[in-house]
Amino acid sequence: MTHRNAPLSVEGRRRLVHRCRTRPIPHVAAEMGISRQCASKWVNRWRRHGELGLADRPSVPHHQPSATPAPIVARIERLRRDHKYSARRIAFELHTQGSEIAVRTVTRQLTHLGLNRRRFIDPNGANNRTPGRIIARWPGHMVHLDVKKTGQIPDGGGWRTHGKGSDQDKAVARAKKRRTRARYTYLHSAVDGFSRLADTEALDDETAATAIGFLFRARVFFAAHGIGHIHRIVTDNGPCYRAGDFAKVLHGARHQRTRPYTPRHNGKVERYQRILAEELLYAREWTSETQRTAAIAVWNIHFNYHRPHSAAGNQPPASRLHTGVTNVMASYT
Repeated sequence: MTHRNAPLSVEGRRRLVHRCRTRPIPHVAAEMGISRQCASKWVNRWRRHGELGLADRPSVPHHQPSATPAPIVARIERLRRDHKYSARRIAFELHTQGSEIAVRTVTRQLTHLGLNRRRFIDPNGANNRTPGRIIARWPGHMVHLDVKKTGQIPDGGGWRTHGKGSDQDKAVARAKKRRTRARYTYLHSAVDGFSRLADTEALDDETAATAIGFLFRARVFFAAHGIGHIHRIVTDNGPCYRAGDFAKVLHGARHQRTRPYTPRHNGKVERYQRILAEELLYAREWTSETQRTAAIAVWNIHFNYHRPHSAAGNQPPASRLHTGVTNVMASYT
């Protein structure tokens, strides 16, 4: 394959050969801006192999003493296709058969064969694996906690309200230039995995003490809806959840932390925060942080009692609880 600065493409080589039929090779090479050796190489290849000689040749060396033998590659392919073994399992099977081969070598061979993905093995392109789902079987079985950090809105509105080039936008630029620490509001959220009942509070930080206080208030909120005992609390690996004081206030609940850099394991609260951002935080322009904080309290009522949720059969989350939906009116004004 020619690089982007190559002076000769396949068509250019044909023109070179055509000109060299009636003119000296050095003259044609100087005219086309290439060396005499390069021109002679392509002319001689054309004389020996014809049109096929003008095509690019693979850069693979002719002799590879350390290459994986062809019978081993065939056995790797057979084990992969017949048994769907992983690269480590294939290396183990070959080792038991007397063939020493590294796992990385098996992986490289599977990639070369186009069998590195499980879905490449199945004829219909299926994934061959059913992704596991984290299912809460009753209210309080699994409660998911997380914190979402959002920038505080100054009184009168920020740059989103006044637009680019406004005084508020210039103040933000000056603060970034001075590397002034931005102010944030931390939205602590708790979601019941069975009913999707959610509680959110806007707090000043995400320390362990703040997370513990929110957990106590969330317990009271869930207890008011008939969830008297929480069996499992699912969080990420944030510092507030890894603190020793947080582990002391679980009251018999099992604390389950997700795998690092795997937010889908805490997907119920992550999805809830996305809905919160789309339908409340960035759905309109806010003129102050107090205004948005007050709207979050209204949002909790709307989400739990009036907004249809697909996990609840297009009914509000509170409909899946024994207490049912309360008599909160749909109009909040």
